[in-house]
Amino acid sequence: MHLDILYEDEYLIAVNKPHGLLVHRSPIASDASEFALQILREQIGKMVHPAHRLDRKTSGVLLFSLNREMDGIIQPMFANRQMEKKYLAILRGHAPAEGTIDYALKKENGMMQDAITHYKTLEHAEIDLPFGKHPTSRYSLVEAQPETGRMHQLRRHFAHILHPIIGDRPHGCNKQNKLWKETFQMDTMMLHASALAFTHPLLNKRILIEAPIQPEFARVLDILAIPNTILPTAVVELPHNL
Repeated sequence: MHLDILYEDEYLIAVNKPHGLLVHRSPIASDASEFALQILREQIGKMVHPAHRLDRKTSGVLLFSLNREMDGIIQPMFANRQMEKKYLAILRGHAPAEGTIDYALKKENGMMQDAITHYKTLEHAEIDLPFGKHPTSRYSLVEAQPETGRMHQLRRHFAHILHPIIGDRPHGCNKQNKLWKETFQMDTMMLHASALAFTHPLLNKRILIEAPIQPEFARVLDILAIPNTILPTAVVELPHNL
């Protein structure tokens, strides 16, 4: 496998992670034999350090540091909300035009953490696919900006407002997931980290990294008759509350 490099300087490198690829080796995914960390290291012939995490099922912008000094600088920037992250997701149902989901999430140790997600709907879709008592199926393409970075935050937040992400398990809609798998042979989670923006701590300039959607995401948009031309192409806002 070859990873598409989106950005590179002497301190940082970013790639467009495909759906289904782990960032690094994990005891909870013993079935995996390939990892973004290992692939990139071999591809560029340098040590790399993941600056943040993306779920295995999520595609998009994945940032690495090229040395430990930079790693120690960039990781706190994620924790301190100095990174602007944007995602694209395809949801079940017609979501509101925009909204903020302020819903605390429980950690594995039982502790509650505040979690905030801002989103706006880019397009509604309705296709001739019967679902339950309904003669058609409705979906939404949304752009989401998480203000916090909690485990599975977007997946859990959209499930909370009853518009789960298509292809998500276990937080999504099992009946919808089955419908897509049987009808379209599609079982990829429709969540893509589309953009990352920040002020480079050493070069002192604004960095914007954008990741084109992966082929399976594009195929689902085509099924829903949503044109690629409506996808956002620039990030100019600063993170909320900075």
